[in-house]
Parts: sequence; C-alpha cells; structure tokens
Amino acid sequence: MKKTFILVVVITAILIAGVWLSKLLQKKAELTRPGQILSSQGQQHIQTDATHEAYNSNPPTSGSHNAQPANWGIYQSELLDENLIHNLEHGGIWISYNDIDSDTKTKIENLAKKYPNKMIVTPRSKNDSKIALASWTRLLKLDVFDEAVIVDFIKANKNKSPEPNAQ
Repeated sequence: MKKTFILVVVITAILIAGVWLSKLLQKKAELTRPGQILSSQGQQHIQTDATHEAYNSNPPTSGSHNAQPANWGIYQSELLDENLIHNLEHGGIWISYNDIDSDTKTKIENLAKKYPNKMIVTPRSKNDSKIALASWTRLLKLDVFDEAVIVDFIKANKNKSPEPNAQ
C-alpha cells in the first residue's frame, strides 16, 4: 500500500512537471517567433467605412475590422486594411509592398504561390517600408527582399491567431 502511494505521488509529480515544462516551452516559442510583437487591439467587426480606433502599427495587425475578409490570393491593387485584418484573424499572412521594382514584386508573388493557403499579397501605399509581413499581432518590415526571412515568418506565424481554423 505504501509503495503504491509513493508510486502515485511520483507519477503525479512527473505529470505536473511535464505540463509545466510544456507550457514554458510554448511560451518561449511564442516569444521567439519572428516579427515585432504588438498588443492586440481586439477583433471587433464594424460596418464598412465606420470610424474606429487608430491602429497601433503600420500596416495593422489586429483591431476593428470589416465582417467580410478578402479572398486569399495575390492582388494588383490595394485592399482595405479593415478587410485584411479579418484575414489575419483567420490565421493568414499578409505581405504588402510599396515602391518596389518589378523584379522584387515578381519574387514576392512567386514566393506567395508556394504558400497559397492563407496568403494575401497587395500593394499598400501607406507602408513605411518597402515590404511588410503581417500576421495577427506580428509585424516584420523589410527594405529588401529576403526569401529565407519571409519563409521563416510565414512558417512561424501562419495560423497563430484567434480563429486559425476559419477560412
């Protein structure tokens, strides 16, 4: 009876330590994902063209957004930030660019085609960097195309959002 009790205590301690270690590793992985960590501004749906609180990043990575997300894909014209934030809420990656040459644009589009699920590529005149990678509460700005950095961002941040299973 005493040996059984000790065995139960040891197994329980091992399980508790395992859960604690798992949570610790999960938190470390969250902190080491690429991109600047930004505070969530919530995920409220608003009417198109409704006024809302200013976003805490450029481009935005969370906050008030339209109820309808954009279709995934590559666009040749700008889309509303308020639609694209909804895509980020669904676990997507948004690559936006401004003032880049056609060769860089082609490289971005070709790379995005390798990861067609939950990707959006758009020009964005409000960007303050040449290339911006956004996911839910993560932002990485680049002044030159770096495929390895972009792929790392995509792999680490895709589906890290409040609604990763939404389409």
